[in-house]
Amino acid sequence: MTIQTNLTPERRVAMVELGAWNDKIITDYLDEAVASAGQRTAIVTYRMADGSRTELSYKELNDKVTRIAAGLAGLGVAKGDIVSCQLPNWWQMTTLHLACVRIGAVLNPLMPIFREHELAYMLGMAESKVLVVPQTFRKFDHAAMAHELKGTLPKLDHLLVIDGQGEESFERRLLERAWETEIDTETLFRERRPSGDDVVQVLYTSGTTGKPKGVMHTSNTLFSNIRPFAERLDLGETDTVFMPSPLAHQLGFLYGLMLPVYLKTAVVLQDTWLPEASTGILRAEQPRLMLGSTPFLADIADQASTHGPDLQSLKLFLCAGAPIPSPLVEKAARNLPTRILSAWGMTENGAVTTTLPEDAPSRAVHTDGVPLPYVELKVTDMEGNPLPAGEEGPLHMRGASLFVGYFKQPELYGVDDAGWFPTGDLARLDAQGYVRITGRSKDVVIRGGENIPIVDIENTLYQHPKVQALALVGKPDERLGERLCAYVTLKEGETSLTLEEACAFLSERKVTRQYHPEFLVVLDELPRTPSGKIQKFKLREQARQESLDR
Repeated sequence: MTIQTNLTPERRVAMVELGAWNDKIITDYLDEAVASAGQRTAIVTYRMADGSRTELSYKELNDKVTRIAAGLAGLGVAKGDIVSCQLPNWWQMTTLHLACVRIGAVLNPLMPIFREHELAYMLGMAESKVLVVPQTFRKFDHAAMAHELKGTLPKLDHLLVIDGQGEESFERRLLERAWETEIDTETLFRERRPSGDDVVQVLYTSGTTGKPKGVMHTSNTLFSNIRPFAERLDLGETDTVFMPSPLAHQLGFLYGLMLPVYLKTAVVLQDTWLPEASTGILRAEQPRLMLGSTPFLADIADQASTHGPDLQSLKLFLCAGAPIPSPLVEKAARNLPTRILSAWGMTENGAVTTTLPEDAPSRAVHTDGVPLPYVELKVTDMEGNPLPAGEEGPLHMRGASLFVGYFKQPELYGVDDAGWFPTGDLARLDAQGYVRITGRSKDVVIRGGENIPIVDIENTLYQHPKVQALALVGKPDERLGERLCAYVTLKEGETSLTLEEACAFLSERKVTRQYHPEFLVVLDELPRTPSGKIQKFKLREQARQESLDR
């Protein structure tokens, strides 16, 4: 399959001349790691359900990648085909991406929290050839759900189940068969090798249009983020990375899957966030870097109050997804040797800004950092004119790590002729170039670092027989950043609607629980403009000020 992008020849020339794009792909870095450090640990996976620990060296990782890549090709996956996976933080996710790159296929990671409602749309749009899921994860039967979905997806040729049985077993189909002895892998990989500008990742993101959009990235866009990121944080081969954030999220994918291979270092994956268990993992594995949203930092700070000696290896914590409360930084600093960095980014471009390791701790509290190399920011008025330092307005970004389009939706790209991308955020830039995200012009709530597609959930709730009108907004929360609040008006004759009723309605329609509202308020009428548009800013202010019962 040929994937159409919005990449222009002019952008390519400019990025190559800048030195931002070097056309290297992740398997080049894997080959280097195997050649120079084949016995070094590449991945350690902790599964919380059974307490198991799995470790792979770079040579073992490469052997699995070779077999899986040959197996996927043997199953009919062609160059440009999309392989989807809904996997926790397991080593299979890393091997799948590397295997896809080996044969020129495209990985489409899907968050484990997604259910039929989200997956039917995403898999259908992607026309996925293969879907890989766990048999069960967190007591949910992913295999059963995938079976139901497969009947509605005519392009889905293969469903593979990790820990599954029979012909759908991932292990049986791809790992137990010596595919590399049946296929000339050297020739296969040479002929299928993607260019630096070929799409290697399609990752769905929530937006303002109601349905998720498939963000397309190439090796050049992804590594033009990873290389300067590693340099800024002064990361090297001995700096183990701890990643409990989902690999199916861009934060986890870039810095838990790709970054370690680039560094030739080890990554430690925890598949379910259990703070008490993380303390033991940190003590055993001695990572230097951890990445996650504010709730992860809050839990680590709590653990440090009683288990501080076990956490002394942790020198850097990069926190993204929500502002970092000052008391949290102070609490962490009391018991940890950890420098806390704040960051801001998007699926469309990875981390755009971070604070610097040498910055005062207050920078992480009051700013979201300065742009990485190869990235520019500007804040404008509503007409697009640049604003002076300190003034708030829409934030625009351009740079090497900017994505190359939305899958099958080129008209939504939104990048102007000068390369500026409207982020949908409101921000201020200070005189030193530090940015502070002050709000969002786009209609998204971020709960625990995860974007909630508001319009899609609103459209679903509008179908409730009691609902006349509604609006979903974020209510600030110290731990999760925001929680979802529903303001509802009822149809004539209806007298009540409970939060439990609304959530049960969403569950019946297979909407993931993490997208359910956590507060519900029934109003006589919603605030509106003279033209009838709901004034969500007033509801956000109301949610901010009210003490709501769940």
